[in-house]
Amino acid sequence: MTMGWSFWFRVLVMWWLCLTLSVPAHAAISVVDDQGAKVTLAAPPQRIVSLLPSLTESVCVLGACGRLVATDRWSNWPESVRQLPKLGGLDDANLELILAQRPDLVLLSSSNRLAARLRALGLTVAELDAEDLPQVQRLLTKVAALLGVPQQAAVQWQVIESDIRKAQALVPPSARGTRVYFEVSSALYAAGESSYIGQLLTRLGAVNVVSAQWGPFPKLNPEFVVRAQPDLIMLSATEAEGLVRRPGWSQMKAVRHGRICAMPPVEYDVLSRPGPRLGAAAQVLARCLASAGGRR
Repeated sequence: MTMGWSFWFRVLVMWWLCLTLSVPAHAAISVVDDQGAKVTLAAPPQRIVSLLPSLTESVCVLGACGRLVATDRWSNWPESVRQLPKLGGLDDANLELILAQRPDLVLLSSSNRLAARLRALGLTVAELDAEDLPQVQRLLTKVAALLGVPQQAAVQWQVIESDIRKAQALVPPSARGTRVYFEVSSALYAAGESSYIGQLLTRLGAVNVVSAQWGPFPKLNPEFVVRAQPDLIMLSATEAEGLVRRPGWSQMKAVRHGRICAMPPVEYDVLSRPGPRLGAAAQVLARCLASAGGRR
């Protein structure tokens, strides 16, 4: 008995359905960035330009380092991104070089002035920033969504939390309650209690002399720090030598007794980037507190 055309038609239909269902389809991606702009992608981006180190590092820990085609000049971790084309910094990123990379997604800070121009030229742009721990978690969540791997954000946040708990164990009881001044720059910008650095210090049992009411990263009056008399000063090693020459600072107990944690560039890089290496940042802070001992 021969099989009719209707039988073969049904076979072809079934074959087509199986073939279609076996090919993974990517739903469109839609994320609202930190400026309230809706960022839409038809599929996960394959050519990404990142213009902020914390965003570069987030892309990499979320498993998409291979999709980066260029970064800002300061992105240097992980090692593989050092070989990528460098397009400038926060205030001087090169528009022509960005366009030459043919990116399907540009990640940058809300402080970067290029966002509007890039959008006007037809590029897909996401502006993302973080100043405290919840915002870092949100940043990871949004980057993961943009990459098409939303489930990875929670995984990475668990790693960060685990590393912070390990850092807490490094701080001896005698160091808890240490009053800390963390300097971000010699222009006297400090990490306040409400910043991600301040929140890490709190979780390690330290007390920040710059209260939350001043904001995450306030610019301070030099006399404020002298009057605050912190037990421990944390700052970049490149700025540490000049402390005694600041008016009044030579009389500070922390300066007189050498209770200064001067961090080398590698460690300071980790602390200056509100991204996936916050666990490592917590461990740097914990070692500073442990080496300084208790309050004096």
